[in-house]
Amino acid sequence: MEHFHQVTEDLRAPYRELVEAIPDVMAGYGALQKAAMVEGALSTRMKELIALAIAITRECDGCISAHARGAAHRGATLAEVTEMIGVAVVMNGGPAVVWGPRALAAYHEFADTPS
Repeated sequence: MEHFHQVTEDLRAPYRELVEAIPDVMAGYGALQKAAMVEGALSTRMKELIALAIAITRECDGCISAHARGAAHRGATLAEVTEMIGVAVVMNGGPAVVWGPRALAAYHEFADTPS
C-alpha cells in the first residue's frame, strides 16, 4: 500500500471513534464539507485543488490525502496540480517546498489508482 492510501487507512478507525463519541459535531462537519464541495460557480475539481493548496500550507497529511484523492478523482490534471503547488509555494514559502512534493506524490498515487 502506498503512503497516502495508508494515511487514509490509518485515520479510519479514529474517525469512526469520533463519529460515535461526538456524532452531532461530526455530522455538522460532514454537512459543511458536502455543502462547500458541490458543483457551483467553481467546479468540484477546482474546489479540490483549492483544498489541496490549503492542505499544503496547513502541513496536514490527512488533508493532503483526502484532497489529492478528490482532485485526482475529479479529473485534475498534472499541470493543474503542479501550478497550484507553485501558488502554495508563493503563499507559504519554504514549508510548501516540503509539503508541495508530498501533495504531488499523493496526487500521483491516487491518479494512478482506479476509483
